[in-house]
Amino acid sequence: MQKRNGRLTALMLVAALCAAGVVWLVADRAATVRLEAGLDQNLIVTRRAIESEIERFRYLPQVLGEDIRVRTLLSRPVDGNAAAAANFYLETVARQSGADELYLLDGSGTTLAASNHGRPSSFVGINYAFRPYFRDAMRTGEGRYFAIGVTSGRPGYFLATRLQAPGGPLGVVVAKVNLEPLEQAWQDAGALIAIADRHGVIFLSGNPDWKYRPVTRLDAEVLARIASERTYDGIDIGAALPLLDRMPEGLERGRGSHGFSERDGALPLRARFRAVEPDGWMLVAAADSRPARSVAGFWALVAGLLGLLAAGAVRYLQQRRVLYQLRERQTVMLEQMVGERTRELAREIEIRRRTEADLRAAQEGLIHSEKMAALGRMSAAIVHEVSQPLAALETTLASAEALAVKAGVGPVSDRVVAARALIRRMQRTVKHLKTFGRKDASQLTRVDVDEAIRNALGVINARAQTAGVNPGFDPAGLAPPVLAVPVKLEQVLINLIANALDALGGRADGEVTITRTVRGDRLDVAVRDNGSGIAPELRDRISEPFFTTKISGEGLGLGLSISGAIMAEFGGGIVFAEARGGGTVATMTIPIAVDGAVWPVAAE
Repeated sequence: MQKRNGRLTALMLVAALCAAGVVWLVADRAATVRLEAGLDQNLIVTRRAIESEIERFRYLPQVLGEDIRVRTLLSRPVDGNAAAAANFYLETVARQSGADELYLLDGSGTTLAASNHGRPSSFVGINYAFRPYFRDAMRTGEGRYFAIGVTSGRPGYFLATRLQAPGGPLGVVVAKVNLEPLEQAWQDAGALIAIADRHGVIFLSGNPDWKYRPVTRLDAEVLARIASERTYDGIDIGAALPLLDRMPEGLERGRGSHGFSERDGALPLRARFRAVEPDGWMLVAAADSRPARSVAGFWALVAGLLGLLAAGAVRYLQQRRVLYQLRERQTVMLEQMVGERTRELAREIEIRRRTEADLRAAQEGLIHSEKMAALGRMSAAIVHEVSQPLAALETTLASAEALAVKAGVGPVSDRVVAARALIRRMQRTVKHLKTFGRKDASQLTRVDVDEAIRNALGVINARAQTAGVNPGFDPAGLAPPVLAVPVKLEQVLINLIANALDALGGRADGEVTITRTVRGDRLDVAVRDNGSGIAPELRDRISEPFFTTKISGEGLGLGLSISGAIMAEFGGGIVFAEARGGGTVATMTIPIAVDGAVWPVAAE
């Protein structure tokens, strides 16, 4: 007993430690979620601030391009007076609007006028055709790009607009926007916020150590492109230490989170990433993760102490329980005997209940078998009585067709031909009924599904018109042939379309559509309606023989059962599901024919 109590005490201590570990994990996750929520808010505010700053100058190049002084200089680039007027105008607008620089490029990318024309770092005469914003503006009408100025050495965001004339593009007006005030605000607030360009290079950051460092290591192709565009002129991006060792999960989709350490583990951080369009930028917001872990450690300690207290309480209660067991042993033994006998009686009751259920199922199976046998005999009698009148009617129509042709009555001949086609279809269907009650040889051949669907629609057309519905079938391209018996396949299609029309219940906006889809070595034909649908609890029973949801007298409940048997004969099947937006979709799956083969099979 003493050894057993020692093991129990050890287990309780282990359970207390495990509880502390679980609480630490939960608390750490909750604190991390709160931290990431705050970072997401910072990302939203930062993105809006950037968009607002850029939006102030977005229309400035287009407005400048409408000024007569700018257009005069483009038409007379060697005119000194026109250049002076344009320079003075750009300088005035830059001073009043707050733009860092404004300048005008001709069609080759050479600067004709600039707001800094009087300073040593003047842009006038310098060609900027290598800049992406110039190429984008000439190609699409607008260009946007962030880079370090190759002339001034100051970073900025360039907004460019193409100036158009009836004869073609004249040039490009560029506005350079200084985004460093945003960076200074982040640094003053101590916010670990950064912006990386479409290549993954950080160009604005609240942490000076992050500036001009790639988020992850860049490949040679990206470094070559940055060098050719002179994006960070004078800075060796390839030699900069990447911020992260690997790409965070989800960053390819524009957002994600990642934990990393700054300066070789000195400060553990949690960062959130979000894409900013249309420049392909990426915002980064990070925060110290140590406070979150401290909170998690505190709650883990509390959980551990509570676990130890609970273990002591359990130990005390166990000792009391042992004393009660010693005094009430006889009562416990009696209860065990009663409980065992009760379980035996319950098992006997369950066995009897299962036996009764099996008997009822067998009885229902016999009843269904008798019904199917009766249906077979009844079908044989009907076929015998109907076959000869149909044959006589077909012969009569053939004679009428010959007389109509002889008499030269074209429309009458066409109607007779159509009537004979329907009579032959009825004969094929009646012939198929002969095989319902016995096994016979059928042959699967290559069948054109589209032709079978159109034949089925032709048979059901009168019923559809009565219901005020025009079933839709608009196939794209040619469907591969399938392995089936043509008349049986048409019979299944007619049955499914008729059921879809019945499901509409006379509604004015009723629709029935038929689509087909190739799926591997199978062809799916879907009959969709927007009717009342099938209750989920009845969906598995609708294919049972003699089961029907129609009003008594409207059907025997055999159509879907026979259709299922036919599709099984083809090596396929029928699946019923709820259609999107309401209604039902019945999907037939049929094997696709290969190499023109024909297979004899046994059919029910």
